[in-house]
Amino acid sequence: MEELSFDGKLLNTPYAAPDAYNALSMPVYNSAAFEFETAEEMEAAFIGKSANHTYSRITNPTVQYFENRVQTITGAFSVTALNSGMAAISNVLITLAQTGSNIVTSKHLFGNTYSFFASTLAAFGVETRFCDLTNPDEVEAHIDDNTCAVFLEIITNPQLEVADLKALSAIAKQKEVPLVADTTIVPFCAFSAKKFGVNIEIVSSTKYISGGATGLGGLILDHGNFDWLSSPKLHTMAKEFGPAAFTAKLRKEIHRNLGAYMTPQVAYMQTLGLETLTVRYDRATSTCIKLVEKLEKLPEIESVNYTGLPSNKYYGLSKSQFGDRPGAMFTFNLGSREACFSFMNKLKVVRRATNLFDNKTLAIHPASTIYGTFSPEVRAAMNVSDKTIRISVGLEDVEDLYQDFRQALSNL
Repeated sequence: MEELSFDGKLLNTPYAAPDAYNALSMPVYNSAAFEFETAEEMEAAFIGKSANHTYSRITNPTVQYFENRVQTITGAFSVTALNSGMAAISNVLITLAQTGSNIVTSKHLFGNTYSFFASTLAAFGVETRFCDLTNPDEVEAHIDDNTCAVFLEIITNPQLEVADLKALSAIAKQKEVPLVADTTIVPFCAFSAKKFGVNIEIVSSTKYISGGATGLGGLILDHGNFDWLSSPKLHTMAKEFGPAAFTAKLRKEIHRNLGAYMTPQVAYMQTLGLETLTVRYDRATSTCIKLVEKLEKLPEIESVNYTGLPSNKYYGLSKSQFGDRPGAMFTFNLGSREACFSFMNKLKVVRRATNLFDNKTLAIHPASTIYGTFSPEVRAAMNVSDKTIRISVGLEDVEDLYQDFRQALSNL
């Protein structure tokens, strides 16, 4: 039989062990601990000589099955599921960084990611070097022997900036630095990070995967394609574990000690969400494209920002990396902050809420919410405008959304 398709692999990932009742859905193992027949078996599990589950803060059968499904459809070397996207980001960087390290990234980041780099890690002596990731020469100039990672969002939120992944991957490889990418904006069914040279992939599974924002989650994918002997922090572990050094450090120490492993209840819900990922993504992105094409023609809107529009400056690069449907998020600008608030207050179908890729379409004013505690100077440096509204397109009919926009734009 020929190799199965993306959805064929997803729907036919076997359980790690047979279910006693042949259940089609992985049961939820709501157990904190697991019993052993002998003290010797218990010892082997706790010191890593067997793969048996010991404690659900470390591993759990339901969470493991979710991880295995993601691993099957992505071809990742390993997958670790945590309880939020931010937990995934923090676990990755704490695995890679140490006092004296630096991270090369952009100021065009999601608010909490920026804060984690600029404030949280800085307090532990980790420097963040902000630069223009769309300028390969500038990126290369910022990397030195203490650089532990080049980090980016594949499409920045909310700026919708796109960097050339192949160019960044080539620089990172030449400099022997891992390329770490948050790929949340374009899910696995439409984008393969590994094919573009990404070494460590981070996903907020709260978004597309959860299938309607049913729970918080984050994923770390180690693609097994980096030589960790060149990592200042993981050099010693690489001598023992080779390409598995990152995963060994993460699974044997960091995620255990930080205590942010995904719960079995969330893993069950996100496993179900994963099964409908392709169908929902196709619907949401198809609606998004039709909607932005309509909105781009409205005189009340100053500009529409979506990398799938031919008028967008990143259109060519975006298409080469993400195809014709680069996510279901876009932004648009009105004349002022006051106009944005007035528009949002008049919405009847679109919901005023944070999050991305719910089944419902969501609107938020980033400058006053996600970046509301940042100074005007920092917001300006991050290219977060008072005139911008971010839209996450859901599963509604495009005409219903368009008419809601039209009525909310009237008499601004």
